[in-house]
Amino acid sequence: MAFSDPPPNQLSAHLRASEQSLLDPETRRDPALVSALLSKDFQEFGASGRVWSREQILELLATESYDPPTMEDFKCHCLAEEVVLVTYRTVRKGESAASRSSIWIKEAGVWRIRFHQGTRVL
Repeated sequence: MAFSDPPPNQLSAHLRASEQSLLDPETRRDPALVSALLSKDFQEFGASGRVWSREQILELLATESYDPPTMEDFKCHCLAEEVVLVTYRTVRKGESAASRSSIWIKEAGVWRIRFHQGTRVL
């Protein structure tokens, strides 16, 4: 895939499914499933403003009570040959929405999230 080419539909569908799995409470409570999706040096800038490490996210997700949001407006943008930016919006009933972005990198043939950011939409 060349730098300027859009990611193939198959990759976009795979990354969308991976992002959606991270919104699923069952996946979130399973550290092995989440670990498989996060790079070793994963970092998140949460919608709360807090910065999270991989270890902190694994610990938090394993114990949280979570009402999953819906995902809207998913887009996939190729940044480099094995680097993809995904953007989307999450919406929870009765709550504000959040704009979200993730940088996915291909490590040893597997796509993993290196960075994620959530920003509340006012």
